[in-house]
Amino acid sequence: MKILFVLTSHDQLGNTGEKTGFWIEEFASPYYYLVDKGVDVILASPNGGQPPIDPTSDKPENQTESTIRFKADKDLQEKLSRTHKLSEVSSEDYDAVFYPGGHGPLWDLAESETSAKLIESFYNSNKPVSFVCHAPAALKHVKNTDGEPLVKGKKVTGFTNTEEALVQLTDVVPFLVEDMLKENGGIYSKKGDFEEYAIEDGLLITGQNPASSEKVAEMLLAKLQK
Repeated sequence: MKILFVLTSHDQLGNTGEKTGFWIEEFASPYYYLVDKGVDVILASPNGGQPPIDPTSDKPENQTESTIRFKADKDLQEKLSRTHKLSEVSSEDYDAVFYPGGHGPLWDLAESETSAKLIESFYNSNKPVSFVCHAPAALKHVKNTDGEPLVKGKKVTGFTNTEEALVQLTDVVPFLVEDMLKENGGIYSKKGDFEEYAIEDGLLITGQNPASSEKVAEMLLAKLQK
C-alpha cells in the first residue's frame, strides 16, 4: 500500500515577519502510524525539497511521542529534505493522499491549481483524500465532476474559528478554514477546542486539529483495508 503525503512549501506567516510551515505532530503522528503498519509513505510539496517546519510546532509544550521520535529519526529527516515536486507526482501511483496541516497550506496549497487537480484526480479515481487541521484549506478550489465545490453537501471538519482565535492568528490568516468549508457548502461540524475529532464522508476524511491527526490516519487506513 502506498500513500502520498503533501506538505506545504510556504514559510511566511502573512506579513508578521514570523515563520510558518507544516505542523510536526500532524506529519509525524500519521506518518509513523502508517509506516509502522507496513504502508509505504511518499512525500511531496509544491516546491520539492525541504518543506518548512512551523517553529511553534517545535516548542516544548507541543511535543508528543511522535515528534520526539521524529527528532531522533535521521532517516525520516533526510527523506523529508528530499520531497518530490508536486507537479511531478500522479494519483495513479498511490492508493490515497494525506495532507498534514500547519498554517502554511492556507497560502500555497489552498491556491495551488496543481494540488486541486491532484485531489480531484484521486477522488475521481475512487481513492481516499484526507486532511487535518489547516490542511482542509487545500479543498478551497477543488471541484466535483459537476463543477461544484467538492465539499458541497459533505460532512467535513477542520481548524475552528475559535481555535484560530485562541492562537491569535484570526487577523493574520488569509481566510478561516471553518468559514471557507461552510461557504463552499460543506456540512461542517466540530468538537471542543483542541479535542480529537475526525469525520469521514465517502472518500473524504477530515480532522479538526493536531490532536486529530492520528485519528485521520486510522480512518484512512481502515478505509483502504475494506
